Amino acid sequence: MNEELVMKLINEAKDIASRNFCCSHSNYTVGASLLTTEGQIYNGFNIENDGIQSICAERVAFSKALSEGNKKFSCIAVVGKKIDSNLFTKTLPCGYCRQFICEYTDKNFLIYTYDDNENKIYEYKLAELLPENFSFKEEKNER
Repeated sequence: MNEELVMKLINEAKDIASRNFCCSHSNYTVGASLLTTEGQIYNGFNIENDGIQSICAERVAFSKALSEGNKKFSCIAVVGKKIDSNLFTKTLPCGYCRQFICEYTDKNFLIYTYDDNENKIYEYKLAELLPENFSFKEEKNER
């Protein structure tokens, strides 16, 4: 993946996490920027509530894309930070999001995160973060 495009995704994720957030329980804001194979970008941020039904930034971005008929994805950038901090730290999708992502991508789907303290981009394949996913399909990760 082109580093310039990855930085664009990271910056969009940072922007939405800084502007829009509903994280009064954790005080940790997360932004996600999802890139379709057609080059369209869908952004999302984490939305927390008093119940256990909070929704992560990654699933917000995927839900927006899926609800608009987009079902082919290239990669996602995920960033997070405490709301009282200016520095984003390495943030990866939770287990629930990893399983959700595997439903709509394949094992080579790329996940990026960024750490301001290290000024470093991290890249992972979904298979690295979720080597054995749950699936009703006979051939796992062959979507």
